[in-house]
Amino acid sequence: MRFEGTGLDDKVYDISLLRKVLGEYQLLSREQWDYERISFDRKFEQLDTKEVFYLRVQGYAVEGNVDSNHAKIKLLTPILGKYYYPHGVEYGDDEVIPNNVVEKSKSILEAVSKQLAEAVK
Repeated sequence: MRFEGTGLDDKVYDISLLRKVLGEYQLLSREQWDYERISFDRKFEQLDTKEVFYLRVQGYAVEGNVDSNHAKIKLLTPILGKYYYPHGVEYGDDEVIPNNVVEKSKSILEAVSKQLAEAVK
């Protein structure tokens, strides 16, 4: 599932600001980066069904390298997917994702977008 119109698409931010703001919402990069690309993920676990979902905010370096504290990162459209053991996460439109996970993801993305916009004023 793609989240269009979040205010994050195609915006460029300093990587240190992204790590700080997205980290406040448990969107963490951990090991999902290389020198040009980075992903910030948040895990959602449905305790009743044992299903796992991931909200992902992706970006790529337009200046510098991701491993530096001074890179400029251009964000892509955030996505939400369902985890399938042992294959990984599927982000297709045909995935069934509970409404509470979708709504929580929307509220997180809205808050992140607002906080990043205020930080660069």
